[in-house]
Amino acid sequence: MNQQLARTEVKKTDNGSLLLGTGLVVASMILVPAMAVRLGLGASLTGELRIALMKASNRAVKGTTEVSEAA
Repeated sequence: MNQQLARTEVKKTDNGSLLLGTGLVVASMILVPAMAVRLGLGASLTGELRIALMKASNRAVKGTTEVSEAA
């Protein structure tokens, strides 16, 4: 009888990048609006800061460092 071992591929996640991405999301959702109110920043500037942090969070979790020119 031939027995074949099944190969499984396990995708290893980098907990450091996941932690960094989560920290950036928390900063963009909670800290940036709170600081903007405290400093009196406008809504458009606050929105831009939140978008920049969300993009950085996405790049940190995906593990890419390249920046697109269209952004």
